[in-house]
Amino acid sequence: MRRILVLGAAGRDFHNFNVVFRNRPEYHVVGFTATQIPEIANRTYPAVLAGAGLYPDGIPIFEEKNLESLIAAERVDTAVFSYSDISYQNLMHLASRAVAAGADFWLLGTEHTQLKSSVPVVSVCAVRTGCGKSPVSRLVATALRQLGARPVVIRHPMPYGNLAAQAVQRFATMEDLDLQQCTLEEREEYEPHLRQKTVVYSGVDYERILCQAEQEADVILWDGGNNDTPFLASDLEIVVADPHRPGHELSYFPGEVNLRRADVVVINKVDTAARQDIEIVRHNIRESNPKATIVETASRVSVDRPELVKGRRVLVVEDGPTLTHGEMPYGAGVIAAQHFGAAELVYPKPFAIGSIRRTYDSYPHLTNLLPAMGYSTRQRHELEETINRVPCDLVLIATPIDLARVIKIEKPSLRVTYEVEELSHPGLADILSKFEVLMRV
Repeated sequence: MRRILVLGAAGRDFHNFNVVFRNRPEYHVVGFTATQIPEIANRTYPAVLAGAGLYPDGIPIFEEKNLESLIAAERVDTAVFSYSDISYQNLMHLASRAVAAGADFWLLGTEHTQLKSSVPVVSVCAVRTGCGKSPVSRLVATALRQLGARPVVIRHPMPYGNLAAQAVQRFATMEDLDLQQCTLEEREEYEPHLRQKTVVYSGVDYERILCQAEQEADVILWDGGNNDTPFLASDLEIVVADPHRPGHELSYFPGEVNLRRADVVVINKVDTAARQDIEIVRHNIRESNPKATIVETASRVSVDRPELVKGRRVLVVEDGPTLTHGEMPYGAGVIAAQHFGAAELVYPKPFAIGSIRRTYDSYPHLTNLLPAMGYSTRQRHELEETINRVPCDLVLIATPIDLARVIKIEKPSLRVTYEVEELSHPGLADILSKFEVLMRV
């Protein structure tokens, strides 16, 4: 029996366990580790999800920082890396720690971790967090409907609550988000699809999720998270790249895996990126994956009343994951504030409290903006209080959902919206219309 420690972040790690190690007595998973996501460690992967009687007490989740002592105490044979958006330098530091402590270090291949669907699958993934994958997914969903198909979205997991209760989640209305007590991060991903009347599935057990989604889909649209690879074997793989971070497409795992597997690579944000950076990304695509079709898109930002931005002291609230493990120093909110003439971007860190303050300490590249962190009720309250403590004339909210509906903002606010606009031909709709598998739907 080989003793396994799965290194994760409450998502890919559970999936890898379910499809590779569950119900296989030749392996014994002694635990998961947790990083990136707060308040996941010191919990348990429940026995009801862990298979047929091999883990009657469930599987413990530990802090990744204790890796060496865990390997020794649990007599670990193999550490299996199972999360996304990590630089090659940090990935190999982690591998070196595991190997130095006496364990093998595994990366599982896509063929061993992808589920096969009975209906066509289109996947949308990225080379980094914050490339603009979500609006591209919505554009693809719209194109599929225009082709007469009925798409159902299966979203990359964000199971931060009761894991057993979240094994299979289906969202068709906004009320479903309240009913299932979704976090801010979940709402940001699900709400835009629901506004387009697209059913969304997510959860923990993707074999069960896929089986249920297939019953109501002509086409399944895999909407990826971070820069992870798809959980489903895809008939068409669309991957989004970001010219604001040229070179990252070849220096982060598993983003480069996505790049090399892609049928279509979307270079997004070309309207705000430098031309030389766009060309670096294009060159890297051509060198790594010459068969891929390249599509260029703009990410258009807008606000309802831009005149309210001009000359104001503005607090910009940006999408949290884009700024944290995506490592972006700014997002759509900063671009909008500058474009519409804000006099000042207020520095929020002195007014941050609790976990929001600790986020600034963990990510020192964040300056004149506030990351919208909301993984728990307590963290949402801390975000709300932080916003209300910051002295400013206007709050610019550049999160995918209307943050003012979720927390109480005691000062004037405007939403920044951003949608993808295709600038090259053929575009995604043209590519989908010629896609042989979809033509049979």
